[in-house]
Amino acid sequence: MASVGHVWPAVTCSVQATYLTGKWPTEHGIVANGWYFRDECEPKLWRQSNKLVEAPKIWKVAKAIDPSFTCANICWWYAMYSTADYAVTPRPQYLSDGRKMPDCYTFPMELRPQLEARLGTFPLFDFWGPRTTIKSSRWIADAAIETDKLHDPTLTLVYLPHLDYNTQRYGPHDARVAADLREIDGVCQHLATYFESKGAQVIFLSEYGIATATRPVHLNRVLRENGYLSIREERGLELLDAGTCQAFALADHQLAHIYVNDLAKLTAVRQLLEAVPGVEKVIGPEEKAAYHLDHPRAGELIAISEKGSWFTYYYWLDDAKAPDFARIVDIHRKPGYDPVEMFTNPNIKFLVPKIGLKLLRKKLGFRMLMDVIPLDAGLVKGSHGRPPETPAEGPLLMSRNAHLIPTDSIEAPAVFDVILAHLQSQNNGAESS
Repeated sequence: MASVGHVWPAVTCSVQATYLTGKWPTEHGIVANGWYFRDECEPKLWRQSNKLVEAPKIWKVAKAIDPSFTCANICWWYAMYSTADYAVTPRPQYLSDGRKMPDCYTFPMELRPQLEARLGTFPLFDFWGPRTTIKSSRWIADAAIETDKLHDPTLTLVYLPHLDYNTQRYGPHDARVAADLREIDGVCQHLATYFESKGAQVIFLSEYGIATATRPVHLNRVLRENGYLSIREERGLELLDAGTCQAFALADHQLAHIYVNDLAKLTAVRQLLEAVPGVEKVIGPEEKAAYHLDHPRAGELIAISEKGSWFTYYYWLDDAKAPDFARIVDIHRKPGYDPVEMFTNPNIKFLVPKIGLKLLRKKLGFRMLMDVIPLDAGLVKGSHGRPPETPAEGPLLMSRNAHLIPTDSIEAPAVFDVILAHLQSQNNGAESS
């Protein structure tokens, strides 16, 4: 077992891209789970095209060594439109009447109906939102096994998201997390038993540790109160107009990219945010290289939260004017990450029957808004993104092949080398996982 060093920020997309390329965000360009697309003047999170990753991935390097090598990407991020041989990733159907239907995307296309015939539809609403359960990780694990049975890839990458949920809802030390650990341990046992029976080498790897974080910090509200945000009103609700803001924050857990459209305001914005309670540090342009974040997609400034704090995307000052998407699960329209999507509003009376009526309207084909998400960021008790306090609270890599792990502590890009070493230790492209 080895501890794995920190990636700025320690969030899913940035860390996974670092592991799969052996490069820092400076080179692969995944500076967070999303960023401000300056040419479109829009903040966008959770994009899925692998072409956004600007460095060669491990499957390309492995194919150059062994032309018979094949790779299956089962729900690691940026799974779409890559040169991996097989891919599975969550991909809802967004119907024209406003409904969102559970589904997944696969490559090749015929893999999707093959998996659905064996496993059923991908359980999207168990993957993210208030009703997350172990079902999504079990489906993903079974999809990896079914893909292996169908195609026998050399390398299978499997992403199991289950421990992200209650550790953020309730904090990593809450007693309820023990049940999650037992559940995901069972899924890991199922995967390891199957793949080792096939002669595969198994690596267990995590992206980050989740720490207790109970103080939300509203950077955009601070920027708004000081005249830097641009807000437009539609139907009495407020929308952030990123393209005309002097400065705004794209918040992602414990790190926020601050995009300063008016560079004359750069110093003033930095000084303002440095004084905000819950902000540990604001990184300027001259410091980004030291954090491996000097890439054009990064903000002009980057804020890092204090221990125990995390950043919200909230920009409204009156909840009555919050946009309609604030009260639903909508990961693509919110200009920042929103862990409050894992809760239902405790102030809604008769919540269960009201949700039942909404679902009935949906099944009957009527438009409806599943507006059951609260606007209380204080509900969140865990977060990630900043460095762990100790290596034991950070990511780990485990393998039976101790001789292929150089030391008991490795830098994050070295995960690429460890995976490649496992592949090269196999005989002529035999299976690995």
